[in-house]
Amino acid sequence: MDAFYASVELLRHPELKGVPLVIGGRRAEGSALAPHFGALRLREYLGRGVVTTCTYEVRALGVHSGMGLMKAARYAPEALLLPPSFEAYRHYSRLFKEAVATVTQAIEDRGIDEIYLEFSDSDGEARVLGQRLKNTVKDATGLSCSLGIGPNKLLAKIASDLEKPDGLTVLALADVPDRLWPLPVGKINGVGPKVQARLAALGIVTIGDLAHARGDLLETTFGPRVGQWLADCAQGRDDRPLSTDTEPKSLSRETTFEQDLDARRDRPALSQILATLCDRLAADLIQKGHKGRTIGIKLRYADFRTVTRDHTLAQPTADAALIKAAARDCLKRVPFNQKLRLLGVRVGTLCPANPESRAFSPQRELPF
Repeated sequence: MDAFYASVELLRHPELKGVPLVIGGRRAEGSALAPHFGALRLREYLGRGVVTTCTYEVRALGVHSGMGLMKAARYAPEALLLPPSFEAYRHYSRLFKEAVATVTQAIEDRGIDEIYLEFSDSDGEARVLGQRLKNTVKDATGLSCSLGIGPNKLLAKIASDLEKPDGLTVLALADVPDRLWPLPVGKINGVGPKVQARLAALGIVTIGDLAHARGDLLETTFGPRVGQWLADCAQGRDDRPLSTDTEPKSLSRETTFEQDLDARRDRPALSQILATLCDRLAADLIQKGHKGRTIGIKLRYADFRTVTRDHTLAQPTADAALIKAAARDCLKRVPFNQKLRLLGVRVGTLCPANPESRAFSPQRELPF
């Protein structure tokens, strides 16, 4: 889906069409725009947070998903900042996936706004099928999507980004030298900034550079498995099958604080945040009909260092109190020698819901 969160907001607030729009942060206070939209100008935002998504007008100014909002304000100070409306996004996500299911049942769900489809058994020319799919989604949601068609997931994913927004791109193996090789290596899904930096140190900037790199150089630098994977990607090779298993492996909730918090001085606030996260996570589990045995926490310190800890229960649970007790047990095993900027809670080893077990009880008091 194209700039999904922002597109949903423009559908809900058509009067904002043409206005540079950023989704992120939290509901605004004290802005002239806040009473109607919960919004403010990006230059007015003083809290912590990152860009969830933004319209293409803002992307053209250098803003992108994951960028800190304070930094984004330097690029697009007059952009309108809206807090996320997750209930609305889930609603439109459901509509778009239900629409796709009327065209093909072979669907791999990759998140709220992205799916892989299998058309190998379908009759008809690829572009005709693709346009039919795009029209079906548009009719069901009022939103546009960009479709990439290829012989495997790698090429389909890259193709889906080449003509955004509202794109329809076919990328065959024969097109790899002309269309894939000029692209930067970061266009390969899974090649993040750290790998890009290591490749750049080897003089590898484009996918074409990667395609012509010596195999032994890649394997020496990244190890045999990753080195071979990079070489395969550069040639457009990908043998991953479509996975239609929709059962989640884990569920999590996390929040980044508006300002760094001290584990002892801000104990009441942190305790409330932990309780809220556990309550919401328990509600997510109940809604999806799951319980889990592995409870984990995630902490990010002021210096951006991140630590995680897990605790495995004797029996699976979806009870908020048990999840919180286990999370607090995990917190006993992390140092609180500097301020915190993020707290998250995760439940893994999921299974279908069954009668509760209260086999866990905390052992000692925590800072929060």
